[in-house]
Amino acid sequence: MQQQGQMNEQGNQQSSGGGGGGGFLGGLGDKFNSAAGGGKESEKNEDMLDKGIDAIQQYGFKQGDQSNESAVEQAKDEQISDFIRGQYKSMSGSDMPIKDKETRFG
Repeated sequence: MQQQGQMNEQGNQQSSGGGGGGGFLGGLGDKFNSAAGGGKESEKNEDMLDKGIDAIQQYGFKQGDQSNESAVEQAKDEQISDFIRGQYKSMSGSDMPIKDKETRFG
């Protein structure tokens, strides 16, 4: 995990996504995250727009690895993609060519 503990622009510490490390409690947190709809398994269910948002966050904004996001981070990304889809439809009059996959949280 690189970039763990970086300071963001507001001076707050941020960690780079994804779980692990604290023995029993770390594993328990990973299980809760997966049950809530986060983790590597739910990353497989993302559509191409969600994956594009992850790439921009990882490489453009340098927010670290996006391959094991929490359920909260994935819900935020889904809101961003829904906003983009809505703006595209209002400007073009048609649906975005990238189909939205059903999101399952929890």
